[in-house]
Amino acid sequence: MPVGGKGSRTSCSPSTLQKVPNRLINEKSPYLLQHAYNPVDWYPWGQEAFDKARKENKPIFLSVGYSTCHWCHMMEEESFQNEEIGRLLSEDFVSVKVDREERPDVDKVYMTFVQATSSGGGWPMNVWLTPNLQPFVGGTYFPPEDGLTRVGFRTVLLRIREQWKQNKTTLLENSQRVTTALLARSEISMGDRQVPPSAATMNSRCFQQLDEGYDEEYGGFAEAPKFPTPVILNFLFSYWLSHRLTQDGSRAQQMALHTLKMMANGGIRDHVGQGFHRYSTDRQWHIPHFEKMLYDQAQLAVAYTQAFQISGDEFYSDVAKGILQYVARNLSHRSGGFYSAEDADSPPERGMRPKEGAFYVWTVKEVQQLLPEPVLGATEPLTSGQLLMKHYGLTEAGNISPSQDPKGELQGQNVLTVRYSLELTAARFGLDVDAVRTLLNTGLEKLFQARKHRPKPHLDSKMLAAWNGLMVSGYAVTGAVLGLERLITCAINGAKFLKRHMFDVARGRLMRTCYAGPGGTVEHSNPPCWGFLEDYAFVVRGLLDLYEASQESSWLEWALRLQDTQDRLFWDTRGGGYFCSEAELGAGLPLRLKDDQDGAEPSANSVSAHNLLRLHGFTGHKDWMDKCVCLLTAFSERMRRVPVALPEMVRALSAHQQTLKQIVICGDPQAKDTKALLQCVHSIYIPNKVLILANGDPSSFLSRQLPFLSTLRRLEDRATAYVCENQACSMPITEPNELRKLLHQ
Repeated sequence: MPVGGKGSRTSCSPSTLQKVPNRLINEKSPYLLQHAYNPVDWYPWGQEAFDKARKENKPIFLSVGYSTCHWCHMMEEESFQNEEIGRLLSEDFVSVKVDREERPDVDKVYMTFVQATSSGGGWPMNVWLTPNLQPFVGGTYFPPEDGLTRVGFRTVLLRIREQWKQNKTTLLENSQRVTTALLARSEISMGDRQVPPSAATMNSRCFQQLDEGYDEEYGGFAEAPKFPTPVILNFLFSYWLSHRLTQDGSRAQQMALHTLKMMANGGIRDHVGQGFHRYSTDRQWHIPHFEKMLYDQAQLAVAYTQAFQISGDEFYSDVAKGILQYVARNLSHRSGGFYSAEDADSPPERGMRPKEGAFYVWTVKEVQQLLPEPVLGATEPLTSGQLLMKHYGLTEAGNISPSQDPKGELQGQNVLTVRYSLELTAARFGLDVDAVRTLLNTGLEKLFQARKHRPKPHLDSKMLAAWNGLMVSGYAVTGAVLGLERLITCAINGAKFLKRHMFDVARGRLMRTCYAGPGGTVEHSNPPCWGFLEDYAFVVRGLLDLYEASQESSWLEWALRLQDTQDRLFWDTRGGGYFCSEAELGAGLPLRLKDDQDGAEPSANSVSAHNLLRLHGFTGHKDWMDKCVCLLTAFSERMRRVPVALPEMVRALSAHQQTLKQIVICGDPQAKDTKALLQCVHSIYIPNKVLILANGDPSSFLSRQLPFLSTLRRLEDRATAYVCENQACSMPITEPNELRKLLHQ
């Protein structure tokens, strides 16, 4: 079953607008609002629905998806807009709609059940629960009627209705048994273990597992579909750094750089408007699932920036800048926050039914009409349109195979994908490389301007604290490495937005969501949706990255406060590690989980392990180091069994066992020599470090945390660097070149 492609359309056609809305009309979530005119008596997740199920002794039908999910749209069109199915759902079940991005705790619990009891998971996720919220049947997308290979949704509803009437006791017993088994299986704790496993062993096993699954030709680590998975690329870069002089180290670097290059040249990247689509449906990275997610842009900006640090190749930094340009243009709220996603689907023309990829694909005829100018100096008659089509692989018949277009919506259409290097394209037509580069860029700009007139994909304007935290990191890291203040300013504005709109000062707590309101306003649900573990972990990471980029200690101070709140709300004092949700918020859910997989996003426990190490480096607080060790120990069995499932945590384990570098720059933050030393540090790939600016004020926040900072002096009144490890510091360094040499050792 295809995983939920984030694709969406607003389902308010003229016919639906005349219908009576259901109670979802009072929600803020774009996903729930898409279902507000279904002929289904939908409830949002909450006590009202649970009380009704208990009172009327009906099973709960839980449907989970998100606003830009292609298959969620399909099921809505085929089933939830169907009057007969709507009647069944309303009369025999208590039907509950959940936006998985608003309630990741609900999604994780029932996805665990679906994955354990069926052939896989994905969205839409449809689960039937007892009135006590215990699952007994689950699946993903159902077609409306029976087919050759799949049971239809109407049939499933009728069968479950019958079973509930005739066989309820057996259903409840089975449900209890499955829940008990899931509880045991999902237990993550230290047990009798005292210390985490060996980083060297976990590193080696994780690398070997990735090496075995690597696609030599096209990069990436699976057949198809292929996802970007930046957590794997981060691991490979870290592995390279600690194994630089070995064959495996070189191999790790080559795997990561090649994958990033193939992705950037493929159709998974939007060559016209920049940014990356969700995943590739083929192993060549050619035909994407066209949705664009904020969390992909955030993580890929960092991955491409690190590739530039490591290789020095501006190809990678250009891709990173392109990603951030796309985010600034399409996914940014005027107050500094970042929207969640853009849909895969959009109408080919106004008033038409949405189709996947319609906004992004091109016919040969369109390109020829937009770019008719002759190219001077070519060895054969050539227009700029023909040059662009040759370079990006466009054909008259379209370059999308029928196997990748099951609904026949993309016939004759093309996805731009780089087929040749600039040098080969130039040689083919006897042209200068720079001339070809200019012609292609001009052509892409004309396509971009033409595309502005097409109906746009639906924008999910919900803003999530976690993904905003990732995006603050994306802007901060890229801005610092490339020395671009405007990008650091975007990171600062993102952090200010989080503090202003997604933080309750009185309670010291993050809110999970807010929403774009009319006229650039920001709205919240009532009651507010409080933050989950990933919101705290990703925002703390963003603030630490922002401190290192901006050297404004207020961001570091806020990160410390949020980490304290995270520890209070989510830490498992008995078993170690963090629960994904706080106990009160998940009351009634059959499981309280700890996420144990680094997937499209890193797991919040993996990010927290890094955060705790860094916070210890910034403050010397022993409690955070102790927590990090407990966390790594709690996850040690999972790491031992499948290290490739937790590459980000294996990276944290390595950072812990290798010890962090504290790089201290003593100087005036505005002085040129201070900035030169800071830029030197930013230009080098050093994942296991904290960067500290000591301005000589013993009463400053950092000096109070780390008293040894007041003992470090400027040499001859010049900005001076010290590299400290294990309570010992290097000799003072004033020259960037000397600092570079030391950091490269």
